[in-house]
Amino acid sequence: MNIKKRSENNFEEIKIMDEEGNEYWSARELALALDYSDYRNFKTVIHKAQGSCKNSQQKVLDHFVDVTDMVVIGSGSQRELEDILLSRYACYLIVQNADPRKEIVALGQTYFAIQTRRKELEDDENFSSLTEDEKRVLLREELKVHNKHLASAAKDAGVKAGIEFAVFQDHGYRGLYGGLGAREIHRRKQLKKSQQILDHMSSGELAANLFRATQTEEKIRREKIQGKSKANKAHHQVGAKVRQTIKELGGTMPEDMPKPAKSIGQAKRTVKKLK
Repeated sequence: MNIKKRSENNFEEIKIMDEEGNEYWSARELALALDYSDYRNFKTVIHKAQGSCKNSQQKVLDHFVDVTDMVVIGSGSQRELEDILLSRYACYLIVQNADPRKEIVALGQTYFAIQTRRKELEDDENFSSLTEDEKRVLLREELKVHNKHLASAAKDAGVKAGIEFAVFQDHGYRGLYGGLGAREIHRRKQLKKSQQILDHMSSGELAANLFRATQTEEKIRREKIQGKSKANKAHHQVGAKVRQTIKELGGTMPEDMPKPAKSIGQAKRTVKKLK
C-alpha cells in the first residue's frame, strides 16, 4: 500500500493517509502510543472493541481490517507480522475499552471522541450546510440535554445540587479555559449579571464545551467515580484534555473565540424567521 503522508501531533503522528485520502491507524502503532508494550494484551482490548462495534450495529470488517506486513529481523531475513488497520471509529472504541488508569488512554479517549464527533459533523451534509446561527442553536440544545446527563452523573458520584454543583461545573471550565472559572469567563465576555455564558458562545466554543460535558459524564460513569472531590478532579482533567487536544490541532483556545454579536435567543429568532 502506498502511504502518502503522516500527520502531526500525538495520535495524529501515527495516523496514515493513503493516496486516495483515506485515513487509518495501525493497531501495533496505536498499542505503543497507548503504552501497551505487549501486543498480546492489547489484542484483548481490540476484541472488546470489536464486540462494542458489533453491538452498535456496525460492520466489524468496515472498521477492523486484518493485514500482514513483512518485517526484517536481526538476521536480516524477513518474517510475517500480523497487524490490523483501524478506522477512526475503531480507535474510538479501543480507547473506550483500554486501561483507564493510563494517562495516555485518557488523552486518547478525549482525542478520538472529539475527532470522531468532528468527522460526523463534517460528513453530515445537513449540519455542514447550516448557518452559524443554526449551528449555535443546535449545539446549545444538545449541550442543554447533555448538561442534564452530566448533572445526573455528578449527583450519583456524590455532588449535591446548588453550590457543590456550581463548584463542580467551575472545575470543568477551569480545565478547558486555562484556569478561568465561570465568573472570569463571564467578565471576559462582558456580559450582564443576568446573562449566561453558554448563550453567548460561538458554535466552536459550544462544541468544545459539549465534548467536555459528554466526556466527563462518560468518565464518571465508566470509572464509577465517587466523592465530590474526585468528581471535581475528573471534570477538570477532562476539560484540560479537551483544551490540550484543541491546542495540538492548532485550534483557537475557547477563551479567545470571539463572542457572537447575537445572543442564543436572538439567534433562535433569526432561525425561526428563515423557516
